[in-house]
Amino acid sequence: MKPSLKSSKPNIETGLLSRRGHPLDVFFTPSSIAVIGATETPGSVGRTTLWNLISTPFGGTVYPVNPKRPSVLGIKAYPNLSAIPEEVDLIVVVTPAATVPGIIREAAQKGVRGAIVISAGFKELGPEGAELERQVLEEAGKVNMRIIGPNCLGLMSPPTGVNATFAAGMARPGNVGFISQSGALCTAVLDWSFQEQVGFSAFISLGSMVDVGWGDLIEYLGDDPRTRSILIYMESIGNARSFLSAAREVALTKPIIVIKAGRTAAGGKAAASHTGSLTGSDDVLDAAFRRSGVLRVNNISDLFYMAEVLAKQPRPRGPRLTIVTNAGGPAVLATDALITAGGELADLDAATVEELNKILPASWSRGNPIDILGDAGPDRYAKALEIAQKDPASDGLLVVLTPQAMTDPTATAQQLKPYASISDKPVLASWMGGPTVAAGENILNGANIPTFPYPDTAARAFRYMWSYSYNLRGIYETPAFDERGFTPNRDQAASILAQAQSESRTILTEFESKQVLAAYGIPTVETRIARTAAEAGRSAASIGFPVVLKLYSETITHKTDVGGVQLNLKDAAAVEGAFSAIQSSVAAKVGAEHFLGVTVQPMIKLDGYEIILGSSLDPQFGPVILFGMGGQLVEVFKDRSLALPPLTSTLARRMMEQTKIYKALKGVRGRAPIDLPELEQLMVRFSQLICEHRIIQEIDINPLLASPERLIALDARIVIHPADVKPEAIPRLAIRPYPTRYVADWVMKSGQTVTIRPIRPEDEPLLVKFHHTLSDRTVYLRYLQMMKLSQRVAHERLTRICFIDYAREMALVVDRTDPQTGEREILGVGRLQKLHGTEEAEFAIVVSDQVQKQGLGKEILTRLIKIARDEKIRRVNADILADNMAMQHVCERLGFQLDRQIGEPTVSASLEL
Repeated sequence: MKPSLKSSKPNIETGLLSRRGHPLDVFFTPSSIAVIGATETPGSVGRTTLWNLISTPFGGTVYPVNPKRPSVLGIKAYPNLSAIPEEVDLIVVVTPAATVPGIIREAAQKGVRGAIVISAGFKELGPEGAELERQVLEEAGKVNMRIIGPNCLGLMSPPTGVNATFAAGMARPGNVGFISQSGALCTAVLDWSFQEQVGFSAFISLGSMVDVGWGDLIEYLGDDPRTRSILIYMESIGNARSFLSAAREVALTKPIIVIKAGRTAAGGKAAASHTGSLTGSDDVLDAAFRRSGVLRVNNISDLFYMAEVLAKQPRPRGPRLTIVTNAGGPAVLATDALITAGGELADLDAATVEELNKILPASWSRGNPIDILGDAGPDRYAKALEIAQKDPASDGLLVVLTPQAMTDPTATAQQLKPYASISDKPVLASWMGGPTVAAGENILNGANIPTFPYPDTAARAFRYMWSYSYNLRGIYETPAFDERGFTPNRDQAASILAQAQSESRTILTEFESKQVLAAYGIPTVETRIARTAAEAGRSAASIGFPVVLKLYSETITHKTDVGGVQLNLKDAAAVEGAFSAIQSSVAAKVGAEHFLGVTVQPMIKLDGYEIILGSSLDPQFGPVILFGMGGQLVEVFKDRSLALPPLTSTLARRMMEQTKIYKALKGVRGRAPIDLPELEQLMVRFSQLICEHRIIQEIDINPLLASPERLIALDARIVIHPADVKPEAIPRLAIRPYPTRYVADWVMKSGQTVTIRPIRPEDEPLLVKFHHTLSDRTVYLRYLQMMKLSQRVAHERLTRICFIDYAREMALVVDRTDPQTGEREILGVGRLQKLHGTEEAEFAIVVSDQVQKQGLGKEILTRLIKIARDEKIRRVNADILADNMAMQHVCERLGFQLDRQIGEPTVSASLEL
């Protein structure tokens, strides 16, 4: 029972239809535009905007709106929007801010589908302006009108001729989508682009983003065949979940390159005052960019360099660069830039050195950089590059040329053309100089070898390329599956947290914190509560000496600060003395009422590494996980990395790799490594704890002792939200976590129990096996075309199927343990995908031939319909092959309306929710 969806170009990855109409089409391909505030006043925004629209015809009609003039620039004007007799698709508003809510109300009544509000004077000026924005959004929301702005330059669509801006000129057509919050920066970039002959598929100023934001436009340009890369100047993130969801979806196929203003505190303050928005923690933003596959650069020029480089050359598989040069100084500069940026010089393989010895002069550098000397001609360059390209220890190449007397830059470039694409390694070039090297640069650029005026710039570009590859690999690299199949005790953790909140406490005791961790499979040191010195002595004797005593308090979390920790107590007398010392110290420093006793714990031999694992809330991104070097000096060393939950084992390893302590954890100076896969799974369970209990405000495990023998939490601290904080006031997770509520068992007609659950990234190996069970007919019914097995199980395809964003689509798998082999297997897959910019979704289902006619198709579809209702989807669609009567019957039983057209190969199924 497999619905197959018709399309002139079926989506090979999902089998679902491509985009139909999109609400944002109105901005790029409108049939008619009204300019509200059009005027003939020289130098005014109203005049310039109208002139731009009529100077670059977009194939539609322009209506000036001005109550004081019968015509503007020779075009009939109207006193208001309602007076225009024809339909209007898009309005451009340049009137004062106070008039805008009324204009949007009038536009909504007329059926206008989009508005570009260029006017300033909104939330950037304070509460009164923010109220105007609220009114604008309220009026537009009544009819689903989309709004760009306010306080923006406007929008250009060079391929369609729309220039709804007050800029001095129209961008050249090209394949770069440029989005900026700053209108002034847009005009500067536009002016630069004329000189450099850079073209754009879209050129958009977003302003304050009252409605249309980063996520909307990334998604739209991601679907636009004319856009090959998306460049962003960002001051504030806006809707973090929307941005991350769209970026993660698009980044694998189109580079998204961002320059984010506000890295420094002063810059952040300036950006916030400019847009009236929170700018957020810069470190957290970096973590968000990594998680979504976005490349962050530091300079405006790098935006366009990287767009070119990533369009022309393959992504490197590692950070190791080989430099071929005819001059030592430039190579040193390139090396410094590479290492400073976090890249590596490749160590030449012995075989590579031997081959280079055969073709280079005896005085060549015999290492990397490969200095082929100043008299190098075209042949020497070409042969050296050919050998270096084959070195297995190299991930990319940079060719540097300085125009010396015996150098021929043009002929050398001609000789290097064949090496632009003979391997999967990127090749960059730096032809240093001016007019002498210009012809050679043109040859290289024409051969898709990017050229840079300076070698250090080229080295940084390579490092950026590797960052982009690294980020994408972190998202789409198949994580390890936890073979133990650990299931947390969610109810126990929730009960402990709720009990503390019911007692009007916001701080859990160390004992309670460890209980919560233990419920999620995080090993904790044995901990007993003692309220008297005698009780402490008995607990210590039972545990075994030596022991540690720590303050037991419901109000104090940093126990060391109040003398609340006593270590290495070797007998009962020492324990009782330590009890009294802690009690006295707490009473003297903060008051006796904060002392409720002590906890007694075994003295763990610190033969390992102290790690910190924690989480806190960011106002824009919600919970953020921290990993790094722990202990009392954690704030001093600041060796840590950040990530957004939920984690996979791959993402957990990425967090480790970004710290210095990671090298020690792998084993140094003869010491055995710790169990890194186990630490990965511990971090995954920790992120699961954070995702599933939003009541948690902060949580620290410090230290988490990591040794070759074990991982164990020695201390823990959990802070929860007060009871009077409403759930909607708590920052939500930036990335929707695994939806455990859709996991449930079901019994097939055969009587065997299976589990139907949302798909996970770890399912990729199981999906490979699943596709081996599908017959040719089943494949054809599902994908509306024949697909080879090798094509269906390709890693690049399955990553897009398994690594889904639960906020934009849902895939359910039927999971069971094979009764004969004892191995897990997938028996069926159902997918529900939202259509971009609409309230509709499409579904598709495929069931393994071995279990068809067991009721699985109907059950999967029933659950997908429930998910659609939960997601506020208004209509679910599918197109089913006409001879797939079984699926048509299932749809009819579940309330779908079927539309059969004579001669059509498919039947349309639709369910209104």
